[in-house]
Amino acid sequence: MNTMKSGLVLAMSALLMSCAGAENSVEATIRKNVEPKLGEGIKIDSVRETPYAGLYEIRVGPEIRYTDKTGSYLIVGHVFDLKSGSDLTAARIDEVTRIKFSELPVELALKSVKGDGKRVIAVFEDPNCGYCKRFRKDTLAKLDNITVYTFMFNILSPDSTVKSKNIWCSADRSKAWDEWMIEGKQAPAAPDDCKTPNDKVLALGEKLGLEGTPAVFFADGSRIPGVVDAATMERKFAAIKQ
Repeated sequence: MNTMKSGLVLAMSALLMSCAGAENSVEATIRKNVEPKLGEGIKIDSVRETPYAGLYEIRVGPEIRYTDKTGSYLIVGHVFDLKSGSDLTAARIDEVTRIKFSELPVELALKSVKGDGKRVIAVFEDPNCGYCKRFRKDTLAKLDNITVYTFMFNILSPDSTVKSKNIWCSADRSKAWDEWMIEGKQAPAAPDDCKTPNDKVLALGEKLGLEGTPAVFFADGSRIPGVVDAATMERKFAAIKQ
């Protein structure tokens, strides 16, 4: 009996090793054939077999793409489940880009509170970003009972850094930010010796894979890039029970 059990264990071990070897071989093939076609310096972060259509997922930073097991084809786009209507790619992107909200260095951000402030978000904005101004004026202004941590993410021009410094060095930072973003009123010039977190925020945004502004992070760690309306924000808060 013991001999039979030992034989079964060995057979199962050999089978698992064979499957792992085959999977590693597929991943190596995909990396070899696809990675050089992605562009100079671009590396594949992970390769993962999907449960649908024999596709393999390729993750490059926050981006999800697909290929076959030989790496002969590249598919750029979203995969939908036609039975449920769900966007499988969007769900996967949400999964791989999710952060630990509690680990955000909120001391580097402007803080504003409306109402009871129970619903918490972090927003990355550039002071020269027109979409950010629209989001703040047309969306955030319509939301109540919210705490907003605003990270001034200066990526559009050298002038963005200057404006952010002036705002950070103001007596009331959040007020100065809103006056600029909503009313176009510039903050007074900052003293030369005023220190800002601009470089740290830039490094943080790059670490989070941000490629544009605005970018909104919710308490559950999920994110929404770009401008969304107040109704979309309310639905998101309801979904995460905030």
